[in-house]
Amino acid sequence: MSKLLIVGTVAFDAIETPFGKTDKILGGAATYIGLSASNFNIQSGIVSVVGGDFPEEYLTMLNNKNVDTEGIEIVKEGKTFFWSGKYHNDMNSRDTLITELNVLEHFNPVVPQKFKNSEIVLLGNLHPLVQNAVLEQMETKPKLVVLDTMNFWMDIALPELIEVIKKVDVITINDEEARQLSGEYSLRVAARKIQEMGPKYVVIKKGEHGALLFNDDQVFFAPALPLEEVFDPTGAGDTFAGGFAGYLAKTKDISFENMKNAVVYGSNLASFCVEKFGTERMQTITKEEIYDRLEQFKELTQYEMSISN
Repeated sequence: MSKLLIVGTVAFDAIETPFGKTDKILGGAATYIGLSASNFNIQSGIVSVVGGDFPEEYLTMLNNKNVDTEGIEIVKEGKTFFWSGKYHNDMNSRDTLITELNVLEHFNPVVPQKFKNSEIVLLGNLHPLVQNAVLEQMETKPKLVVLDTMNFWMDIALPELIEVIKKVDVITINDEEARQLSGEYSLRVAARKIQEMGPKYVVIKKGEHGALLFNDDQVFFAPALPLEEVFDPTGAGDTFAGGFAGYLAKTKDISFENMKNAVVYGSNLASFCVEKFGTERMQTITKEEIYDRLEQFKELTQYEMSISN
């Protein structure tokens, strides 16, 4: 069974959208990634940190979904990372209302021994120094390292981020971040510039407009499924990354052709994530629902045409 090591936040979120608002609920990049990857028959484990205020029931829920939590450090006297945000009516932009790093501020990741030989490592959105510290603990070189990052780290820790980017095979970022990192407006040129920094593959997420996969001169596009209602886009990008990496770990095929399928699986799972607040939908998703929606993706993009002069 393939091993997927996940590094990222396990956190509390408080979210407000045009559809309502929540008090503190389960969130964090690693949580979304882990729940998404749990839909594949793989062994996955999270490296993160929480405070003594973090409910045991959440850890139990992750374990019940075959997500190993041994690498989640519990600082009993500390408080769990907390983020609060409010989405605008278009659901594509948001304002951060509160960010409390708490135990995350002094987090030193420790990779459990059983995951130091993981075939795939997914570096979720964290400080680049933390991401790099995880890579340095691996005892065997992973077949694939996937990096997810954001413009915040480009603003405050760009040199450290560049050092991590040199070591990864795949980077997943949104279109705005791709332009900032590369200094190029054209996404195709931006992807090429980012590949020159180290990654062989660049995934550019475009939210409700789908995702692009670049490798040298090859380009693949997968649409997002048009949904009647989007309740909460928080975690959709992380869910995408978990589906992408989970599929690759399951199939043990990291070719460009198979990454196309991984992008579709990631987009498929992300379409569920946005249907309810926080991680609620990802905790109840079934295999049947996943496969039914994959058929919808197939119908969305499948067509026949004859091309002649």
